[in-house]
Amino acid sequence: MHPLKFVPILKPRLWGGTKLGEVLGKSVQADGIGESWELSGVAGDVSVVANGDHKGTSLTTLIEKFPKELLGSSVVERFGHEFPILIKFIDAKLDLSIQLHPHDDLAKERHNSFGKTEMWYIMDADPGAELIVGFNRDVTREEYAQSLENDTLLELLNYEPVSEGDTFFINTGKVHAIGAGVLLAEIQQTSDITYRIFDFNRRDKDGNLRELHTELALDALDYKKKDDFKVNYPKEKDNVNDMVSCPYFKTNFLHLSSDLEQDTSNRDSFTIYMCVDGEAVIANDSGSVSIARGETVLMPANSEQISIRTKASKLLEVTV
Repeated sequence: MHPLKFVPILKPRLWGGTKLGEVLGKSVQADGIGESWELSGVAGDVSVVANGDHKGTSLTTLIEKFPKELLGSSVVERFGHEFPILIKFIDAKLDLSIQLHPHDDLAKERHNSFGKTEMWYIMDADPGAELIVGFNRDVTREEYAQSLENDTLLELLNYEPVSEGDTFFINTGKVHAIGAGVLLAEIQQTSDITYRIFDFNRRDKDGNLRELHTELALDALDYKKKDDFKVNYPKEKDNVNDMVSCPYFKTNFLHLSSDLEQDTSNRDSFTIYMCVDGEAVIANDSGSVSIARGETVLMPANSEQISIRTKASKLLEVTV
């Protein structure tokens, strides 16, 4: 099976801007597009192949026809025919709501869904841009609830300045928000379960306050201050650098100035490449595809060899 590119699913958001079109070259027809879902098996938002023999075919149909060839035997054993990863680019013109995601057991019990562990790679950040990640001290459940009543939640939160290349791992239960002026790549479990706990009292286009999930969040929050979110990873050129490894995905950082050949015959997983800078041509025995900043390619699990031809690129390589 040849390398697969998919049609981006563009999502308007209250906080979205113009960078997905202006910086990443997406075919954006309006302002306020906050997310580009690059690779999704989420019901109602399933990605469709954009190139080659399978053009026009949905990801779920491909998995039904070629489960082990596309996903890998070990992935099928763990996740069945569910595609376990959701890949996005996010442009925050305004602050996102302050939120968290439930862990697997709670998400299964309440929503019949996976939880949502995720990571962020900062592609671009305006001067002074920040993220909210975690609390700035240990907080009790009662203190947290009181801060919502008193409108003082912001005083309890940890703010992180960001610049290009910074990487953050957001485990379930951790309060977080992407700040205004941040463009990032996101890798996450296949889930769209979010508990919104504060939205700066903003109103939507119809003048309504957006729904908050105050009660649901109480049992899902991690109230401890933890400095476990900033990822320190090697950036050695022309090498495969370990970045994030968790039960749901493994991500490597590739900063390439020359071609790279990889023997992937024993990988037993699909491989995703997100181009966060530059451009490259990625190939297996069945074909090749070009990829540039803001684009994503899925390499099927039955790719025996993967070659990357480039003079200058930065790629996130994702496997399960």
